[in-house]
Amino acid sequence: MGKIIGIDLGTTNSCVAVIDGGEPLVLPNSEGSRTTPSMVGFTEDNEQFVGQQAKRQAIINPERTIYDIKRLIGHKHNSPVVKRYAKTLPYNIVENTNGDAWVEVNGQAYSPQEISSMLLRKMKQTAEDYFGEEITEAVITVPAYFNDAQRSATKDAGKIAGLTVRRIINEPTAAALAYGFARSGDANIVVFDLGGGTFDVSVVQLRGGVFEVVSTSGDNHLGGEDFDRAVLEFLMQRFQDETGIDVSEDNMALQRLKEAAENAKCELSTLSETNINLPFLAVDESGPRHLSLSLSRSQLNDLCYDLVERLETPCMTALKDGGVDRSDIDDILLVGGMTRMPLVQEKVEEIFGKKPNKGVNPDEVVATGAAIQSGILGGEVREVILLDITPFSLGIRVTGDRFSPIIQKNTPIPTMETKVFTTTEANQDMVTVTVLQGEHQVASRNKLLGMFNLTGIKPAPAGSPRIEVTFEIDTDGIVNVSARDLRTNVSQSITVEGHSGLSDEELQRAIQRSKKR
Repeated sequence: MGKIIGIDLGTTNSCVAVIDGGEPLVLPNSEGSRTTPSMVGFTEDNEQFVGQQAKRQAIINPERTIYDIKRLIGHKHNSPVVKRYAKTLPYNIVENTNGDAWVEVNGQAYSPQEISSMLLRKMKQTAEDYFGEEITEAVITVPAYFNDAQRSATKDAGKIAGLTVRRIINEPTAAALAYGFARSGDANIVVFDLGGGTFDVSVVQLRGGVFEVVSTSGDNHLGGEDFDRAVLEFLMQRFQDETGIDVSEDNMALQRLKEAAENAKCELSTLSETNINLPFLAVDESGPRHLSLSLSRSQLNDLCYDLVERLETPCMTALKDGGVDRSDIDDILLVGGMTRMPLVQEKVEEIFGKKPNKGVNPDEVVATGAAIQSGILGGEVREVILLDITPFSLGIRVTGDRFSPIIQKNTPIPTMETKVFTTTEANQDMVTVTVLQGEHQVASRNKLLGMFNLTGIKPAPAGSPRIEVTFEIDTDGIVNVSARDLRTNVSQSITVEGHSGLSDEELQRAIQRSKKR
């Protein structure tokens, strides 16, 4: 059996790790770095760069440098999320025929899955360079709050990259695996994962080699990129106040400001003040105009205050859903680069009443956990059992636009649950099963995963037929739904995995393009 690698496919950076000699090992890429910027760059001739090379060309070639692609995966072009991101992203976001958000470079449209596959291929190549053999299998991590479409889209990205995705694992769960690996004793831990694009928090119980996730919560629209944007908007406004020039439509200036904002944010994790100097940011009739200012940590904290406050509610929800008090928590594990920010660490201490653990590398711990999961699948790691959960409730729409949950959120997976429903009209020969995901009592306020018709029901008075609906979730969190008329035994089913956003034809086309690179 060949090696199975563990990949943290991050919004800002990606990382690959393996089990080597029974221990997890993070692998350096061809540039010698253990993390790779999650960026893909294109030249005018359609030559592609991944990682650091792409980041280097971002300022001079912003329209052809794709980043933050993880935030678009599984989203519709007309969604409020995509509209908000499009305002500050320099590249062109277009609508695919099915309504999904794709990106366009040099007149060619690419799905987020295909762009993500280029990052995964770089991780695959890193492992192949290390072992000197072809790698075909991987465990890939996703935010715990990724929905079914986003998980399926991530698996498609793996297929395009030439990888069989053996398991999709939640990022906080992977971090808990890394933390508890080769550690004895029982513990209740909180995994606080604030990365580049998403925020997850999970309560995990470690009991004699069993890792049980008891609850998870989060915010898929809160991450380091939002902190960068807060600083970027401040810098744009300051420049406009000083010069009267609005650079919001100047992609090159925006990219320079974004890079300056990110660097300032990182520097202020260790410094109390930093200088931002951007010469020749714009030109007007009086000549070149420059931006030069000092930014203090207290100013940064003010700019990011509202974002940091948003961290509290998911944490309290996770504690409540897990049935644990904050006094029951033995350790708080910080994951994701944003947890280096002092204000974030102070907020964590305020929420949980104790200082967080800084004993793991927040940029590498998720990939390390993915490698441990790959070791479990490959038989290299023994005596570890992982019990994960589904982060959302799953159910169907019933009369009156009500949501009837069949699997409750925080249910251990894999799992299968069944409920019996009936018809609402006399002589009804068909029912439409609308599969939903969410927590709202109003069905239309939840996320639609798919729908199908169960036909062939024998005519009968309303309320007489018995329709059995079964939901099944596998270890990747992929949902299968079936409906059966108990009287006629006629059944119909749907695998929601098919709703990843790519048709079979689009998937095969992307795979063929990938093979030519």
